[in-house]
Amino acid sequence: MKAAVYYETGPPSVLKYEDVPDPVCGPGDVLIDVEAVSIEGGDTLNRGGGELSSVPHIVGYQCAGTIAQVGADVADRTVGQRVVCSSFEGSHAARRVVPSIVTWVVPDGLDIVEAACVPIAFGTADDCLFEFGHLQPGETVLVQAGASGVGLAAIQLAHRHGATVLATASSDEKLERLREFGLDHGINYVDADFAAKARELTDGRGVDLVVDSVGSTLVGSVQALAYRGRCTLVGQAGRDPQPFDAWSLMGQNLTITGVFFGAEIITDRVQAMVARHLDAVASGELRVVVDRAYPLAEAADAHAYLESRQAFGRVVLVP
Repeated sequence: MKAAVYYETGPPSVLKYEDVPDPVCGPGDVLIDVEAVSIEGGDTLNRGGGELSSVPHIVGYQCAGTIAQVGADVADRTVGQRVVCSSFEGSHAARRVVPSIVTWVVPDGLDIVEAACVPIAFGTADDCLFEFGHLQPGETVLVQAGASGVGLAAIQLAHRHGATVLATASSDEKLERLREFGLDHGINYVDADFAAKARELTDGRGVDLVVDSVGSTLVGSVQALAYRGRCTLVGQAGRDPQPFDAWSLMGQNLTITGVFFGAEIITDRVQAMVARHLDAVASGELRVVVDRAYPLAEAADAHAYLESRQAFGRVVLVP
């Protein structure tokens, strides 16, 4: 099969389009003919400096396609079903083997490219807002990197829940586009101190919750919080970390919670939650935004575009 592989970590140019052996389907696995790959932030981080479990290495968390084979112990999936899956590596390929428990059946009528973008973005946003962020209707939330996959999902979910939604982005154009997804107040972080602006927009009070998928923004995220505010930290986004003084939490009784969606992915809670989000996207209640789709052979260009921070929504590969 064809795959985007690399032999050493580094910039997008390390990705090569090559023939590799087909993966082998084990007893608890399914073999998927991949039709769409959602490039996740973790994919670029792993390519840039993660561990190589094999050489050549196939990176990638999430993809969708059609089941071509099921393992002997698999009873809940069948050949021919359309599924989306999330696992730690292997998405950037024409075929992929994953345990059946990390697959979700794609609802009838849902485009396979949109399905490929749902579990991590919407699942992470849901966990940051509700499971760990404890967001309540009527509260105020600041979403960092609002035009990212997680950001767009978080804006929609928070708006649907009855929260007032603030978000940061790098341009006024992006912020204007976010309004149709439920954004109430946009903050251009290039032109303004986002923490000060968040306080201004909340009459000096601050926000109840920050969803921070950037990491280097953590100091400002904490500064934007109201008394007893919460921050859910879910990523580093490849940027240099900044020093953080934990004493800054104490005067205002603030809370930071680290969130890793992958640690909960096989729980009954997350299995049901992702299925609900797939249904909501299929019905049009929630929306997936795909900025660009590249052939798998152009994975290096796709990674470079995602890292340029120009994208509004997801960047997808098509084998």
